[in-house]
Amino acid sequence: MDIDKSILEKVNVWLTPDFDTDTQNTIREMMTASPKELEESFYKNLEFGTGGMRGIMGPGTNRINKYTLGKATQGLSDYIKKSFPNEQAKVAIAYDCRHNSDTLAKVVADVFSANGIKVFLFSDMRPTPELSFALKHLDCHAGIVLTASHNPPEYNGYKVYWQDGGQLVPPQDGEIINTIEALAYNQINFNANEDLIEYIDKTIDEAFIKSSLENATFTSKEAKNELNIVFTSLHGTSIKLVPDLLEAAGYNNVHIVAEQAVPNGDFPTVKSPNPEEPEALKMATELADKVNADIVIGTDPDSDRLGVAVRNNNNEMVLLNGNQTMVLMTHFLLEQWKKNDKLTGNEFIGSTIVSTPMMMELATAYGIECKVGLTGFKWIAKMIKDFPDQQFIGGGEESFGYMVGDAVRDKDAVTSTLLVCEIAAQAKANGSSLYKELLKLYTEFGYYKETLISLTKKGIEGAQEIKQMMVDLRENPMSEINGQRVVMVEDYQAGTAKNLLTNEEEELYLPKSNVLIYYLEDGSKICARPSGTEPKIKFYFSVNDTLDNVDNFKSVEANLTKRVENIIKAMNLI
Repeated sequence: MDIDKSILEKVNVWLTPDFDTDTQNTIREMMTASPKELEESFYKNLEFGTGGMRGIMGPGTNRINKYTLGKATQGLSDYIKKSFPNEQAKVAIAYDCRHNSDTLAKVVADVFSANGIKVFLFSDMRPTPELSFALKHLDCHAGIVLTASHNPPEYNGYKVYWQDGGQLVPPQDGEIINTIEALAYNQINFNANEDLIEYIDKTIDEAFIKSSLENATFTSKEAKNELNIVFTSLHGTSIKLVPDLLEAAGYNNVHIVAEQAVPNGDFPTVKSPNPEEPEALKMATELADKVNADIVIGTDPDSDRLGVAVRNNNNEMVLLNGNQTMVLMTHFLLEQWKKNDKLTGNEFIGSTIVSTPMMMELATAYGIECKVGLTGFKWIAKMIKDFPDQQFIGGGEESFGYMVGDAVRDKDAVTSTLLVCEIAAQAKANGSSLYKELLKLYTEFGYYKETLISLTKKGIEGAQEIKQMMVDLRENPMSEINGQRVVMVEDYQAGTAKNLLTNEEEELYLPKSNVLIYYLEDGSKICARPSGTEPKIKFYFSVNDTLDNVDNFKSVEANLTKRVENIIKAMNLI
C-alpha cells in the first residue's frame, strides 16, 4: 500500500539517532511487513482525552512508548517550572499492573528529575486513587499515573493530576498540550538525577487507609461480622490495599478470588477486566454461590472503578449498574449526614450529564445542590476546587466510579468498596439488603432505568465513521423517537440547548464537548458521545416511571425495558 507523505515524514524522524536502535529496527520492519500498522502508529499524535493519554504500546507518535511519554513529561516539566518559578517543584508517580507500566513510570521519573523536579515514585504498583491522595498528602505540584484502566492488554496510558489532586481541566490542559506539541523529540532530557527520586510505599498506604476509614465508616462491629463478602481485584492493583482496608474496618468474612488476586497485565481469566461487564465478575459470583455471600465487589486494574453484585429477591446474584451503585451510596451518605445534623443546605453532590437524573431528585429531597458536569471525574474534582465555600459529600458517574468526600479528587474504588460494604452490612442488620434498599429508593424517588450501548469502531476508518455519526445526528436531528416528540436537543459542542417545540435556544453553561442529548416528551433522555479513551461511540438511555409499590417492580421494569428497546430500534442502532 502507498503510505501518505506526511506519515513518512514522521517516520523518518523516528529513524534518526535520537531514537534507540530497537525502535528504529521495529519501524523498518513495519515499513515492509506491516505498512497498515505503520500508518496506524503514525497518522496522528496521541491526544489527551477524558482520562488523559491512552493508547496501544509500540513505536510511533500514536502509540505509548518512552518517547511519547518522555515528550509529554518534558513539556509538563517545563510548564510546572514556569507555573512555580520560586519553589522546589515536586511530583508523585504511580503505576498499575500493565506490561511496561513500571519501566515507563521510571522513564517519566527520570525526565522529571533530569529537569530538577523532586519525584516521589511508588516502589510497586498502586491504585490510581492513592496517587491523587499521595499528591495532596505530600504537597506535590502535580502527579502522574501510568494506567489504561480496563482497556485490553496491549494498551497503556498516562494520566496527569494537578496540585488539587484532580486531573487536568481547561484551560490548563490546553496550555500544557501546546507546550508539549512545541517540543521536538531531541529536546527530551532523559538523564535522570537519582538524588531527586524518592521511593514511597507503606507510609502512604497507611495514611490512605486511615483517610478511607475516616470517610466511609458508619456501621457497628456486630453488623460487619454478619456480612459475607466476595472480593476480586481482577488481576489489578486493588489487591495492594482493599483487603487491608476491609480488615482494618472490621470485616472478617471476606473471600478473595484467588485466581484473580495475582496482578497480571494479560488479565488471563477474563475477556476484559471491566467490572461493568457481568462476565468479568463470573468467577466471583460463582464463589459467592459456594460460600453464600451477600455481596460481590470487583475493581478494575487501576482500582478507580468498582462493580457490585448483590442478591435479588430470588436469592440470585445480579450486577448493579453504575447509576444504581451511585444512587445507593449517595442516598446513604445523605442519610448519615442528616442523622448527624451536618446538613446545612450548603453542601452538594456531583454527577455528570450522561448519568441518572435520579441524582437531582436525591439532592432536592435533602435540600442540597446537585452539580452536573461533563463526563469524567476531573469535572467533579473541579467543582470542589471552584466552590470552596460549599462542602462536597459524594458523587459519581454511570461508568462505575464514585468519590467519597474530597480526600481523593478522582473516582476511588478503594474507599467506595468500604462504603458499599457499610451500606450492605447495615441493611442486613436491619433485615433488608442492598437490593431491597434500591427498590425502596425507586418507590420514593421514581424508577429510573439506564442502558448503555457502545459501538466499537477501530482505526482510521473507525474514527471517521464515529465522526460522521455525530455529524448526521447534528445536521439531521430526529424530531420524533419511538412515537415521542423530541422536545429539547442539547449540543455541548455548539454550546446550545434548542427547544424543538418553540425553536428557542439557550446557552449551555458547561465547557464545549462533543456530546448530544435528546430529551423526549415522556421524560426519556438519549445521549450520544464518542469515548475520550477508547475507539467507541456511546449511546446512553434513561427512562423513568413511578413505582408505587415494590410488588409492581417487575411489571414496571418490563415496561421500561421495552421502552428502551423500542428507542434503540427506532434509532437504527441494532
